[in-house]
Amino acid sequence: MTDKSVYEKVVNFKKKYPGTIAWRIKRHCKIIDKHLNPDEEVLYAFPAQKNDNPFDIISTYVIVLTNKRLLLGRKRFVFGYFFDSITPDMFNDMSVIGCIFWGKVHIDTIKEYVTLSNISKRALPEIETAVSSYMMKKKEELACGRKDN
Repeated sequence: MTDKSVYEKVVNFKKKYPGTIAWRIKRHCKIIDKHLNPDEEVLYAFPAQKNDNPFDIISTYVIVLTNKRLLLGRKRFVFGYFFDSITPDMFNDMSVIGCIFWGKVHIDTIKEYVTLSNISKRALPEIETAVSSYMMKKKEELACGRKDN
């Protein structure tokens, strides 16, 4: 995978939903690219702030849905980076909140509660459909696999 495919998907999202607040997208995409496995295919990608404070606009993450998991990556300003991976078996629930200007997506996992904020309100249905339909499909596959064994 090249960072161009992730980067292009995020740039296309930003063009489609310019109200989403995001900075340094190219650098964040490189973190995702660094952690993509050779057999992973990028299905959907978007930027958001990983926090619950609408005034904190400097903690941009790139969120990528692959055919294996949900990835969240952020390049730090000076050195290092942050990276999270949410596999379908760790995913519990998702909620979407539309506010006055922006929206939020809450992802509940077994270990943590992830809040993605400052997303264009118009993008919320698309994000919800992409993530929840993928996770439901994968959870069904996991449940069928367990019943067969």
